[in-house]
Amino acid sequence: MEQAVTTDTDSARNQCAVALSGATRGGRLRRRARRSALLATLGLLATGPAVAAEYQPEPYQSGKDVVWVPSSEALVNAMLDMAKLGPQDYLVDLGSGDGITVITAARRGARALGIEFNPDLVALSRRNAEKAGVAARASFVQGDIFASDFSSATVVSLFLLQELNLRLRPTLLAMKPGTRIVSNTFDMGEWQPDETTTRAPDCTSFCTAYRWTVPAQVAGTWRLGAGELALAQSFQVLDGSLELGGGRLPLTDARLDGARIRFTAGGRRYVGEVDGDSMQGTADDGRPWRATRAPGR
Repeated sequence: MEQAVTTDTDSARNQCAVALSGATRGGRLRRRARRSALLATLGLLATGPAVAAEYQPEPYQSGKDVVWVPSSEALVNAMLDMAKLGPQDYLVDLGSGDGITVITAARRGARALGIEFNPDLVALSRRNAEKAGVAARASFVQGDIFASDFSSATVVSLFLLQELNLRLRPTLLAMKPGTRIVSNTFDMGEWQPDETTTRAPDCTSFCTAYRWTVPAQVAGTWRLGAGELALAQSFQVLDGSLELGGGRLPLTDARLDGARIRFTAGGRRYVGEVDGDSMQGTADDGRPWRATRAPGR
């Protein structure tokens, strides 16, 4: 760009010299013509370089890990509905693109952060947040999603390929139980979603949304009263048994929803809350129960 401006300026100066010399030799008509050329040339000299157009991304343009595809506002709203996002939440959008998810979350009163590798998209997102009047709640940083700390989020949103979701999965599963994860189009492999929707109105492409809730980690052996509760865990799905009174009762309908746990053993249904190495709740007969993790097990 600088070279082009220099060439135009040199050319304009040469034209000035020609116009000035010609004005001393020609007649009145020629002098007028030369004078007009001179004025036009001076106008060119006074004009600075053109202002660059505001950056706008192109659909399917290349990025660090994925191409950029604009998200449907209808699906973004469906995802945030599935996450039950509210003003008390802090959303982090991984690969935030033009900022639509972060801005929509901020419009709902939540604090929201977008992490995006492309600095042009980060700048565009900040401008979009300013235009939407939510810059106080919507922020954006340039960074690598795989090297970023988003552990304080209560909601994480994604529009990445499945292979990238799988790379993130261990980090997501290590987050606080109850954290909600929502994804546009791409799932988490063996970690089955807790909710799926394909009914976002006015959405014409990439219209499937998934939600997961990070489960508590409960695999192992627990002391439940005079009994022993053995739990095997595959994400939010549990299996195991309750050894009580010399008998072993298999568990049925055993599942986690964040820190909430439920299972049935010997016809008795247990519902409770997990808190680190302890869990407690109430059985369907109204009796309270409590379990603690067995040391080393």
